[in-house]
This record gives sequence, structure tokens and C-alpha cells, in this order.
Amino acid sequence: MNSLRWRIILVVVVLGLGGMYTLPSFLSSDNALQKVLPDKVVNLGLDLKGGINLTLGVDMQKALGNTLDQLGEELRAEARDRDILILRPRAAGQDKLQFLLLDGHKSEELEELIGKHYSKQVTISDVEELQEGKKRYVLTLLPEYIEEVKKLTIDQVLKVIRNRIDQFGVTEPDIRRLQQDRLQVQLPGMENAQRAVDLIQKTALLEFKVVDDEADVEKALQGVVPPGDELAYIKKEQAGGETVKQPIVLKDKVLLTGKHITDAQVAFNEFGQAYVALSFDRRGARIFERVTGENVRKRMAIVLDDTVYSAPTIQEKIAGGRASITGQFSPEEARDLAIVLRAGSLPAPVKILQESAVGASLGQQSIDQGIFSMIVGGVLVLVFMLVYYGVGGLIVDILLGLNIILILGVLAGFGATLTLPGIAGMILIIGMAVDASVLIFERIREELRQGLSPAKAVDEGFTRATLTIVDANVTTIMAAVILYQFGTGPIRGFAVTLSVGVLASMFTAIFVARIFFDLWVQRRLPFGELKL
Repeated sequence: MNSLRWRIILVVVVLGLGGMYTLPSFLSSDNALQKVLPDKVVNLGLDLKGGINLTLGVDMQKALGNTLDQLGEELRAEARDRDILILRPRAAGQDKLQFLLLDGHKSEELEELIGKHYSKQVTISDVEELQEGKKRYVLTLLPEYIEEVKKLTIDQVLKVIRNRIDQFGVTEPDIRRLQQDRLQVQLPGMENAQRAVDLIQKTALLEFKVVDDEADVEKALQGVVPPGDELAYIKKEQAGGETVKQPIVLKDKVLLTGKHITDAQVAFNEFGQAYVALSFDRRGARIFERVTGENVRKRMAIVLDDTVYSAPTIQEKIAGGRASITGQFSPEEARDLAIVLRAGSLPAPVKILQESAVGASLGQQSIDQGIFSMIVGGVLVLVFMLVYYGVGGLIVDILLGLNIILILGVLAGFGATLTLPGIAGMILIIGMAVDASVLIFERIREELRQGLSPAKAVDEGFTRATLTIVDANVTTIMAAVILYQFGTGPIRGFAVTLSVGVLASMFTAIFVARIFFDLWVQRRLPFGELKL
């Protein structure tokens, strides 16, 4: 008796928690119960809620080019430390790096350096003798290193995009790698497709450069740019509110990059104009303090993706590791820029290969059809069980309702996303839950036919059927785990719902149903004697 009482208490607690987490998903936001219930709800996926589906392609040629440029600069710096002078390291094609060695007599030292520090990255594919003792070297990236670069690039792109989307506020985005350097991004509930595309595609290469105010801008526009300078454009807002790009000449030397940024926040000046406040890490703060001290009374351009957003005059050395980007931003533009800078820059550009939108009306239609099919299937099962098993079928009908409550409660509690395949999983669970009950009922029937008492028949029926039910459901859960591990978004949603549903059906069929039968056997339920 004590065991039965504690089992009843446990079931009431579990079902109570399931109901508490399920109910908020069906209440309006202004309902008074929302103040006392958990604030978690079942999130709807892209196919139910509507949103944006993007297929992205990563520019691997640019990624490899950046790798070659960085490799060339590292090699030149290490060679210079050994008094070996090399000039103009630059990419030649997708997998080659070429440069000049000024003193051909140091070729042995250079090749020793390359073999010692870069043997896992490149191989020397060509050496050409030139005039005045110079030599031209051509290095080729190793195939295995190219594959490593591609993998790291994809991983970094995934991380950066995920960080940007998370800070953008999209619920349950699905971001994953496809074949051939492609990515899939699903943003449920998002309607502004262009804003999402702009946020994802922005490379976010932030650079600080000095403005060359002595250069002739008109000549620069004609192609006559002083050595060591470059032509750029700064965003200016005209009186009518129209934004134009004004030419400006910059020193091409980069004083500081955005890789040292630790935080970026939207702030407002005394006129209510939005700007982006930056914070640098320790090394970046030291560099920023040094370069501002060396360039007092000069203008410093803040360049993002080859566009100059502002070029303030440095009044004094700036310590503390803080700076700001002003540029006639709207609050929304400033927020998006802060997100991109805070989340990091992409290692390579990404292109939108395919873009599709799922409207909210289509999502609601999917929900209605899914719920209708679940109701129709459930009613047919309920009627069959009630006709075939009588009171036992009524118990099964109650258990099916409890299953739905537990499934929705668990999904809401863990913040999982319900998709159309997930609804299909719930419909499948109805059949699987009935299957477990049928095994138990048929086993009890067999024991009753052999002349056992109702109490003994119930005990033997649950004991013998439980092992079969557990074996069948464990294999189902294993299959669901494999689907979750290797499937895409909708398939993973189906796997999650299936796993939760299997566990819930096992709990109700084995544990909760046993309570009903024990009460029935003890004639505490007004259904007469046990008959199946």
C-alpha cells in the first residue's frame, strides 16, 4: 500500500511538472497565469513558424589567398630576423607563393628555414636564378594543408555566423555545413531577409589607418596615387539625408585591426546620434595608445570592409583601450555593426547561393494540418482500444493524453524546436504507445486464461511484457540518436520528438498504467472486476 501511494505521488508530481511547462505554450502573453508558470515555451521551427532559409557558399579561393599572404608575411618576418632579405611575397594562383631572395648566397639558409618551420605547409617547387645574384622562389601549398585550411575556414565561418545570429536574437537558428563548401542557415520567425543577408555576408575587416591630408585627391581620382598611399571613400550624409561617398587618400599601412576588439556596444551622443563604442584587449590597447601618440593632430580613418566610416582628428594620445566609430548610423545600423564586430570577422567572403522564405500563413497551415491528422489518428486509435479492450482501452486513452502532455512539457523545458516532422513523430508515438499497452494487455489475458488470480495476472503480465517493451524502445532510441547525429534540421527535430515520446510512452505504459491496474485489482475503481 505504501508503495502504491508513493508511486501515485511520483506520477502526480511528474505530470504536474509536465503540465506546468506545457501550458505556457497555449496561453497568450498577457494571461495572468504567465506570471507564475515557467517562461519557457515550445519553439516552432521554420516550416511551422515561417522564416528564412539560406544556402551559402564560402569563397575558398579568397581563403587560400589570405592564407598565402599571411604565410608570406610570416616567412619574410622570420627571414628578416636571420638577416635574410626577401621581397614581394605574393600569391601566384590558388596554391603558390612566390618571392625574391636578394642575396642568392643565403639560399641554403632560407631553404633550411623553410624546411624547419614550414615543411608541413609548403614545398619548394621552383627556384630561378636572376641577375645580380637574386633568386625567385615558388612555394606550393601541400594538398593536406589545403584541406586543413578549408576545414578550418568552414569551421570559423560557422562559428562567426552562429555568433552573429545568436546576438541578432533569432530563436533556435539551424546552421550547418553541407557538401562542397556550402552552408545552410535557417532562421525561424525572421521576416527581414535582406537584413539577415547583410549581417551574414559582412566580412567585417576593421582597420585603422592614417589619412594623408597632403595628397591631392583630384590626382588620386585620376589614378595618380602617391607611393605608400591608397584611394578610399568616406561615407558622408548630405543636407537632404542622402548618403554619398567622398574620396579620401589614406596611408596604406594598417596601424591596428579589429582582431584585438573585445567588445562593441551601441551608444548615443548628446545629440541622440548612434555610434559604436569599441573596447580593445590588452595588446590592442597598447598598440592604440602608441599609434595615437605618434599621430597627434593627424586624422585617423576607421575603415570597415574598404569603406571609411569616420576619420576623426587625434587630439592627444588615447589610453585605456577605447575608441568609437561614428558615421551617421541609424540605431539599427549601429546595432548590426556592433554585432558583427563583437562576433568577429569572416575568414573568407560568403555568397548567397539560394534564398527562400516560408510565410507565416504557410506555417500555420502546416500546424493546422498536422494537428488535424494527429487528432484524426488519435481518435481512431482511442475508439479501437475502447471497443476492443473495454475499460483497459479507456486506461490507454488516458495514457495517450498524458503522453502528449509529457512530450510538450519536455520540449518546452529544454527549449527544443517543434517542426512538421516533429509532429509526425508525435503521431508515430501514438501508435507506439498503444503497441506497448497491447503487449501488456495480451500478456495479462494469457495469464488470466491460465487460471491466475487478477492480481497475479497483472503482476506477471507487466513483468514479462516490460522486458520486451524496453528492448523494442531502446533500439528505437538508438535509431533516433543516429538520425539526430547525422540528420539536418527537420530530421533532427523528428529524432528529438521521437526520443522524448518513446521515453514518455515507456513511463506511462509501464509505470502509470500499473497504478491504474493495481487500483482496479484492489477494486478502488468503479469498473467492476478485471476483464480484458
